Amino acid sequence: MVLKEASANLLVALFYTLIATLLTDAAVILPAPLDLSVHSINMNHILTWSPVIVPGKIVNYSVEYQGEYERYYTSSTWIPSSWCSSISTPECNVTDDITATVAYNFRVRATLGNQSSSWSTLKELFNRNSTILTSPRMKISKDGYHLIVEFEDMGPYFEFNVTYWKKSPNSQVLYKIVREGGSLVHLETMEAGVEYCVKAQTIVEVIERSSAFNQVECVRAQDESPLLVLVLCTSVAFILFLVGVPLLVWKMSQLLRYSCCPVVVLPDTLKITDSPQKLISCKREDVEPCDTVVRVVYPEELFRSWIQEAL
Repeated sequence: MVLKEASANLLVALFYTLIATLLTDAAVILPAPLDLSVHSINMNHILTWSPVIVPGKIVNYSVEYQGEYERYYTSSTWIPSSWCSSISTPECNVTDDITATVAYNFRVRATLGNQSSSWSTLKELFNRNSTILTSPRMKISKDGYHLIVEFEDMGPYFEFNVTYWKKSPNSQVLYKIVREGGSLVHLETMEAGVEYCVKAQTIVEVIERSSAFNQVECVRAQDESPLLVLVLCTSVAFILFLVGVPLLVWKMSQLLRYSCCPVVVLPDTLKITDSPQKLISCKREDVEPCDTVVRVVYPEELFRSWIQEAL
């Protein structure tokens, strides 16, 4: 009897334990993500959904996609997204997954540990030709008399249709296709003092669409007269330099020469007007002979002579 009662109690305990376990598992079943949608601007496609919230827990998400080929030719298979496997944020950049202009479907499920929710799919299929195209960001400048334009790099699908013209009566409107952004592009050689205007739109050939034109921007070329004056002044200064430097060097050399080695000029009274030969041939009689005898007189002789003269 005791063994039978113990066995019965054990079975009851196991039954209640199983019921509690089932109730606990049912309580942690994850809800599926809701409100799936794709937001696409300038061929950049972002899939978003409402987050699944479990207090104190971090819920991860996995994304899969299905193109037209998978839907009709491979028994509706799904392909995991390139960048969105076990992510914690409720959004996924699916730009690299969409490689053709056809209808795509996406599905998302939540995971928490070993638990997974059911899959949620888009209510409407997404085609990349529905992307929103914005007007391009443009910067125009001038390099001398060259009109330059630069666009932001918007990705490999984008080209830019540029319209530009000279702001003058009866001017011709010109067009140019810029194949990529992020680099300077020469549009036109401008006339001096004339204003030029530019506007542009983006073109995406893979979806056969284009954006609206951006705002017109204008730039004026430099007037020719200031440039001409600058060239003339530069030329005159160069010529003066070529002429003035040698003249200054010559003048300084003359000053140094006269300062260090001055030239002595004789007065007219000391200048010889006759030739040297004529001076040498002077007659002897014209020259008064000089007494070359020198007599030394002592004091005694001088005194004796004075006495004799007195007697």
